[in-house]
Amino acid sequence: MSDDGSTTFGRPWADLPRELADHMRPHLDEVADDMIQEIQTKVREYDRPGDGSYSGTLRQAVERVLHYFVDRVADPGHEPASVTDFFRAIGRGEAGEGRSLDAMQSAMRVGGMVAWRRITEGAEAQQVSPRTLGAVGEALMQFQDELAKAAAEGFSQAKAAVAGEMQRRRKRLLDLLFADPPAAQEAIADLAAAAHWPLPRTVAAVALGRPGTDARQPAFPPDVLADLTRRTPSLIIPDPDGPGRAKLVDRALSGSLAVVGPTVPLMEAARSIQWARKTLCLVQRGVIEAQDGVIRSVEHMSTLILFQDEGLITSLADLRLAPLSHLRASQQDRLAETLLAWLQSGRNANEVAMRLHVHPQTVRYRLRQLEELFGDQLLDPDLRFDLEIVLRARALLADNAGERIIPQAREAVGDSAEVVTFRRT
Repeated sequence: MSDDGSTTFGRPWADLPRELADHMRPHLDEVADDMIQEIQTKVREYDRPGDGSYSGTLRQAVERVLHYFVDRVADPGHEPASVTDFFRAIGRGEAGEGRSLDAMQSAMRVGGMVAWRRITEGAEAQQVSPRTLGAVGEALMQFQDELAKAAAEGFSQAKAAVAGEMQRRRKRLLDLLFADPPAAQEAIADLAAAAHWPLPRTVAAVALGRPGTDARQPAFPPDVLADLTRRTPSLIIPDPDGPGRAKLVDRALSGSLAVVGPTVPLMEAARSIQWARKTLCLVQRGVIEAQDGVIRSVEHMSTLILFQDEGLITSLADLRLAPLSHLRASQQDRLAETLLAWLQSGRNANEVAMRLHVHPQTVRYRLRQLEELFGDQLLDPDLRFDLEIVLRARALLADNAGERIIPQAREAVGDSAEVVTFRRT
């Protein structure tokens, strides 16, 4: 025993008389028959009368264990690699067949009891001392622990390999679903079957912002396809509009910067991730406000349309806002802000004043300036529509740059409604 009371490796084998092995060897076949019969009787999973290969494997395992045990009694330094490797292989096989180790562990306990019963019977006949018999029992328990540990290692290795392969298949499936042009439906169905992923009717893609180094790893439901190694970490959520699904997704993504794309048919998943990525980009730029919870693209469609082609918006702004181009930047901001408020408020001066937190007289003064600058353009509904588009985009970008023109405090203004129209000259 070591100082702490534990058994040092190699003991109790070193305490066993070497001649015990010679007494055990002639009885190994008989003991093996007893073990196999007892295991098949008490462990249902091992009772397979019609499966000759399985019975053969069981006999091979029992005989190998018995011969190794006796060899180790004869030589405590006997190399255990062969038998432990054998049990690692058994553990891998159980995992590969989708079984647990419960049946194997039960069989080992039954086999151990048979072995101990036969050892005690032989010890009585050979008049083995209690001290030696105790050492044999201790060696038997230690041996069982070694084999159980080897089987568990093999089982864990196989499960990890299966999980890794399944994860690779699911990442490949996500790649196929995001492909543009889309992959063949047959290829997606085959890979989904191999990845054990039931094909849903609809999906929604999720684009994730890069987490910080100390961020926790999100835990996703098992039916969610995930690839967090992509440049934009991405998910596919099956049947996102099903009962309770939205809350489930929100809980899984809490604490993450996550944008859920629109719900689409399965074969249009690429469209959902495209909109999710565009939304995420606008969130990261500050054009769309980052919320505490999950952000959904469908709630920001008008902004997404505005920024679908920023070059086109810029060109339209250069054309429609040309009358402001000669003014100072501060003047441009004030007049652009006033014009947008006027377009959005039904040409009500008091409403514009409330939006901008300025006096109605100030609004009327600015509107006269706008009439002089834009002339009849403000009378054309199509041009007013163009102006509202470019002014909305301009306002969103101004907010993004931190150039907030609108103060937070409100001033009291008159309640009377005053519609301001531009006259023809």
